[in-house]
Amino acid sequence: MSAVPSYAFFEGRIVPYSEAKVGVMTHTLNYGTGCFGGLRGYWNEDEAQLLVFRPRDHYRRFLQSARLLCMELGMDEEGLVNITLELLRAEGLRQDCYIRPLAYKADETIGVRLHDLHDALTIFAVPFGRYVDNEEGAHVTISSWRRVSDNTIPARGKITGAYVNSAFVKTDAQRAGYDEALVLNRDGHVAEGSAENLFMLRDGVVITPPVTDNVLEGITRRTIISLVRDELGMPVVERSIDRSELYLADELWFSGTGVQIAAITRIDHRPIGSGKMGPLVSDLRELYFDIVRGRVAKYRHWNTPVYVPEASAAD
Repeated sequence: MSAVPSYAFFEGRIVPYSEAKVGVMTHTLNYGTGCFGGLRGYWNEDEAQLLVFRPRDHYRRFLQSARLLCMELGMDEEGLVNITLELLRAEGLRQDCYIRPLAYKADETIGVRLHDLHDALTIFAVPFGRYVDNEEGAHVTISSWRRVSDNTIPARGKITGAYVNSAFVKTDAQRAGYDEALVLNRDGHVAEGSAENLFMLRDGVVITPPVTDNVLEGITRRTIISLVRDELGMPVVERSIDRSELYLADELWFSGTGVQIAAITRIDHRPIGSGKMGPLVSDLRELYFDIVRGRVAKYRHWNTPVYVPEASAAD
């Protein structure tokens, strides 16, 4: 996770990563006035192909985040996808990776605002494995920090400044010996993890907090809802979740581009279900990883290949 990329898209072109620099007065660095996305590329060994998962959906949300910040990037989803593919080809990655687009207020100036500033874009990619080490059995806690409210910082956007909230949550949890934390919103309902959406199985129904409970409108969240309904034939309900329901759940799991699908098997010192990864999460993980690596024809439209197949000798 600490690898440094070789290249970055910066100031309108792909440059060596060492040239992608901003000054310490840059507005976004000082005030958090930026937004970002997170995409994954998955290496398919059989095809010798890198597949980017749902890039157009990710860039649609990225542009919506930029819109919340009064940004005009002058690009559409397709243009951003094309830049990303070009960057990945330059990087030459042949392993799983994480792609980070970042839109930021590039002016070097003092003064809090969103208007009358220059909007800039950068994209880079790095090799990437697990976000949570213990994906098969995460031990989490309920954070004392509350999730930012949509009327404080738009929760449905990936706003850079909002992730200070996530940093407080994650650091306190890990320093206390937990893998992750769950965060309540100001109404006391369960919102999400520090940077993950949440799902719960209880009495045969899959439940996830609605996007109006100050959660990110996750692309992986949307994927899981579709797979549970269409492939596993189970009902999915989007509703508020009380804290005490978590302790009575049959299964709990995180979802997100970074975390992918990670089972939650303990909250504080209470086991969830059997205290081990349950059969639904296990089945979902197997199906999800087959899909993101392009092994399921029905969902192949979600996978965008990076490398152009080499022409055969007969061609």
